[in-house]
Amino acid sequence: MPEEPIAGRYELLEQFGHGGMGDVWRGYDAVLDRPVAVKRIRPQSVTSPHLAEEFEKRFRREARITARIQHPGVPQVYDAVLDETYEQLYLVMELVDGVPLPAYIHPQRLLPVSWAVAVAAQVATVLSYAHDVPVVHRDLKPGNILVARDGTVKVLDFGIAAILRSDVTKLTATGSPIGTYQYMAPEQVRGARVTPHTDLYALGCVLHELLCGRTLFSGDSEWQLMTQHVQAAPTPLRQLRADVPSALEELVLHLLRKAPEARPGDVQEVYERLRPFLPAPGEPSTAEEAGPAGAPDPTGIFRRPYAPRARAGAGATARTGSAQAPGAVAPAPLPEALRDQVREVHAHYAALMEEERYSQAAEVVGELIESAARSLGSENKVVLGLRRRRAFSRQLAGDYRAALPEFEALAEAYGRISGPASESALDSRAQAARCRGELGQVTEALAGLQDVLELVRAIGGDMSEDAVELRRDIGMLLLAQGRTADAFHVLDPLHSDLCMVLGPDDELTAEVAETLAVIRLDLDGGPAGSPT
Repeated sequence: MPEEPIAGRYELLEQFGHGGMGDVWRGYDAVLDRPVAVKRIRPQSVTSPHLAEEFEKRFRREARITARIQHPGVPQVYDAVLDETYEQLYLVMELVDGVPLPAYIHPQRLLPVSWAVAVAAQVATVLSYAHDVPVVHRDLKPGNILVARDGTVKVLDFGIAAILRSDVTKLTATGSPIGTYQYMAPEQVRGARVTPHTDLYALGCVLHELLCGRTLFSGDSEWQLMTQHVQAAPTPLRQLRADVPSALEELVLHLLRKAPEARPGDVQEVYERLRPFLPAPGEPSTAEEAGPAGAPDPTGIFRRPYAPRARAGAGATARTGSAQAPGAVAPAPLPEALRDQVREVHAHYAALMEEERYSQAAEVVGELIESAARSLGSENKVVLGLRRRRAFSRQLAGDYRAALPEFEALAEAYGRISGPASESALDSRAQAARCRGELGQVTEALAGLQDVLELVRAIGGDMSEDAVELRRDIGMLLLAQGRTADAFHVLDPLHSDLCMVLGPDDELTAEVAETLAVIRLDLDGGPAGSPT
């Protein structure tokens, strides 16, 4: 560790934690005169200047997204320091006085049901706020859950797995999936897209372990553990602990289903199904509900109501102004003052996008959209261009929930103005489908991308840039659904086409090849049909 303060202000006082992703130190912020926690991360994947640049971009993006989770169960991230060699990354965080969850888990000293459920319910509350951003944790496990002295549960390390991830999981001697094998969802093992449903599977693993004192699966090797997550049926909790209520056992089994879309619809549903096993407001604690000696009481906050973030309002759209009916009179030419405003906004937007300040870029164009729509009409090409920029910047910022209705509205507008097969309409439809995929709506995302691909093929063939991206995305979504054979039948011919046109050393060709290598491992034991 450095002898000099990090970034000239953070002094390292005492190491109190060590994990697979780095060391944790008790530190001191000399500028603001406060204690802090400092986590050192060593990214193993940074082996060249190009990879260093990509890592820095990923880190900045993920740190900004993670910073948007506003919840007391998520320790604040105060600062992040990446040294010039890219060998050390320091995250400076809120210092929490508490104990990691593994300290309370023991097969011979089982936790009270209400204690275990209270921890899971608090984690669900935190996830409801994260998934609303949306942020997927990717590495939820007992070691990343801390019980503070007042009984508040803190979920640590949001964003770190995303910062360190590789674009394709490598189940080879040269790499491994980001995550912890005992809590890794089947889609994560396969290297497919992670969604909020991935966190629900991990929450099921954590709740299972809290209630019976042992991990869901055990094995002699990482490979054996991963294979069990993909293939093996979990042991129902009541076979391991008779006093677990049947409805709670059913919830855990529901969380642990292999297919992401077969799990509960969202984390709010999980919370509602946990509520019957939580203490009622004002209900005193009993001797039977007491946790380990000296342990904080996570049921306390439920005796005083504490609930997750409400779902976003249904039916909200990103439309601005009233839709212009087909055949309406064309708007007047762009006034000179408005033209200057649009030019200035475009320049400001481009500068912010170059700096990867995507949320600010969306706000900049958003400020002009309403006045431009009043002057020109909501489907004027200038207004649509502004709306499209806002949707793209929201998408890049990770705000898929806001970008989705914007892209859908744009697809309808461009379809009316330029035709349903126009480039703008097809691209908007494809981006809307990608947003759905990021939000875990995989079936709808697949249908949307496949519809767009059919039209793109008819216009530009199988190897146009748009067609290649669509084929790749469809294959990855199929893999996320566990449809391994279908994913192989999409990605294998794509790889052959890419080898012919771009060559085997092209970055995209290599990415598809690595995904095919995962499929060929045939973890399901099913008929992937792939050659060896």
